[in-house]
Amino acid sequence: MNINLTFLGQMVSFAILVWFTTKFIWPQLNAAIEERQKKVAEGLAAAEKARAELKDADAKVALEIKQARQQAAEIIERAQQQANQIVDKAREDAVAETARLKAAATEEVASMQQRAREELRGWVGRLAVQGAEKIVQREVDASAHKAMLDQLVAEI
Repeated sequence: MNINLTFLGQMVSFAILVWFTTKFIWPQLNAAIEERQKKVAEGLAAAEKARAELKDADAKVALEIKQARQQAAEIIERAQQQANQIVDKAREDAVAETARLKAAATEEVASMQQRAREELRGWVGRLAVQGAEKIVQREVDASAHKAMLDQLVAEI
């Protein structure tokens, strides 16, 4: 058994294996590794780009939300102003209606007072005539003494 010949055979086999590996296997492995590195780099770039786009989108969303809140506040303010105008108009209408009703009631009271005075004057005139009849013991003619009754009513 010769160690040198075995060793020399192993060396030749190893050299053929190294040459075969470098010639046929290593370029494919190297290409697969480079392709993988390229894909990883593209993935990282896409992730960074997506992160930047997400940040921009978040900023746009925040701006849109801010604008929407401002618009909502303006709408609420306009609605409040309209409500205040409606309440003020209703108040003015109520005041005008109250004044109108008060004037009508005052007029009606004045009319009722006038009717009551006229009715009272009529009663006083009749009482005066009845009192005069009792005093004179005869009937006083109302048509003959109309001027006297009118004067009495005017004094009262």
